[in-house]
Amino acid sequence: MTEGDDAPLQAPHSATDLFVSFTRLALQGFGGVLAVAQVELVERKRWLAREQFVEMLSISQVLPGPNIVNLALMLGDRHFGWRGAVAALGGLMLVPLLIVLALTLVYARFSDVPQVAGALRGMGAVAAGLVISTALKLVGTLRSNRMGRALCAAVALATFVAIAVFRVPLVWVIAGLGSLAVALAWMRLGS
Repeated sequence: MTEGDDAPLQAPHSATDLFVSFTRLALQGFGGVLAVAQVELVERKRWLAREQFVEMLSISQVLPGPNIVNLALMLGDRHFGWRGAVAALGGLMLVPLLIVLALTLVYARFSDVPQVAGALRGMGAVAAGLVISTALKLVGTLRSNRMGRALCAAVALATFVAIAVFRVPLVWVIAGLGSLAVALAWMRLGS
């Protein structure tokens, strides 16, 4: 990180700045952009504080659609209204869409090659590592969470057990544990 966590927050200079920044972000995030988004938006650009990133990510996760798309739309809208939302979304999607279309053509031609299948498995492992890395970076924000560390850990553990051990479909975990977590947060914020 070039600047400390105490450094003042910045704002995008224009909708074009949003477009270019989200294009750059998207091109760095093979297998998932979330880890890169945290570094770019919080540490490098300083457009969001860690706590703000976690709050926006939390909202993004309960909305339909990909988390990073929802986050891009919210951040763009926050600074430049609908134009900013479109610019952030366009930056996030345009070049990666073109790359995916090109790679689809290549994959159709070379999908029978064992090295291609091995490379794809390796990319999956990298993506999992990026998600774990982001979680570890953001766990520090729990110190200031009104629900408290113990309650946050309990909800996280219950979520893990529900999905990994009992294989509960994600939609039911979000509906059940997500609703419970929202209710607990609401009660804590009211006190």
